Amino acid sequence: MRQPTRIGIVLGTTAILAAGSIGSATAQDELTPVDLQLQWFAQAQFGGFYAAKDLGFYEAMGLDVTINETPSDQAPQVLGSQPDGPEFTIAWVPRVLEVRESEVQSDLVNIAQHFQRSGTLSVSWADNPVPTPADFAGKKVGMWDFGNDFEVIAAGRAAGLEPNVDYERIIQNFDMNAFLNREIDVAEAMIYNEYAQVLETEDPETGTLFQPEDMVIIDYNEVGTAMLQDAIWAREAWLAEEGNEDIATRFLAASFQGWQHCRDNPDECSEIVADNGSILGTGHQAWMMNEINALIWPSPDGIGGLPVDTWDTTVGIMLDAGIIENDPGEGVYRTDLADAARAMVEGDVTGDGFEKAVVEPTPGGE
Repeated sequence: MRQPTRIGIVLGTTAILAAGSIGSATAQDELTPVDLQLQWFAQAQFGGFYAAKDLGFYEAMGLDVTINETPSDQAPQVLGSQPDGPEFTIAWVPRVLEVRESEVQSDLVNIAQHFQRSGTLSVSWADNPVPTPADFAGKKVGMWDFGNDFEVIAAGRAAGLEPNVDYERIIQNFDMNAFLNREIDVAEAMIYNEYAQVLETEDPETGTLFQPEDMVIIDYNEVGTAMLQDAIWAREAWLAEEGNEDIATRFLAASFQGWQHCRDNPDECSEIVADNGSILGTGHQAWMMNEINALIWPSPDGIGGLPVDTWDTTVGIMLDAGIIENDPGEGVYRTDLADAARAMVEGDVTGDGFEKAVVEPTPGGE
């Protein structure tokens, strides 16, 4: 087990403090087993949770956490909605809101919004630029399906454009092959993944890697249709059971400590993820860790705090698009557990001074 450089966590009325290392729960304490369902496979997108497990932060909080990857043919928000499902689930906000109105009858509640901003981009070539959503008109616009496309469609609608009326909506695979082959004019990409895939690809005309100036970017945070993405969810019925709010608070505190560690030690955090079976190359992993940190930090209200304006935008887009019929109200999220968890963690929980590093793309992400 790796040892963190420092940690200070207060658990209930008992302080678990260590200098230079962290011990596991005391011998007389039995660890409480809980499961965390990721929304994909092991990668730096989930680095803080792997760090919390690998460095013993969960153990110090009396928890035995099993981290489960999600198979490509399943959805974490559905798995997390099952009565015998995992205690904690990572999922995008719009996906959960959609499932809560579906036949799944989900009671998932957002207990910590660790992603403070959206990572969604649309990318076009500089020699065939699509600089704004208004420029979708007449173009082949790539986007993903399964609720990953809401921000793109909403941005087009805000410009008065409807998919397959004013532009051709092309469903992308979760890669950039159609874009690289120029089969589409503009592609959806996450800043921490698919955008990097292009920068890790050799330009056949120059023999060097593609550069940022070869592309034109639409950032949905700037457009105004950004939606909240990765959050930590738990079932309302599970939280209502005696003792489970305390378990959830301890889980959040350790997770926040993990994300602090990834902010301050991104290279080590990338290594931890690689050691946990990520299939991504080290170069791609380093890029992802850097960009994920920038989606979490700074956290103006503290890590896990809910940015209400972006929540309202997310709900408004879904209502306008008819994706959900009813405003979910405030009952679908709660902030008290994250507030309590932050009070148990020492160190900087807002990251006000955070600045994203410069990470150079590597060929093939290796």
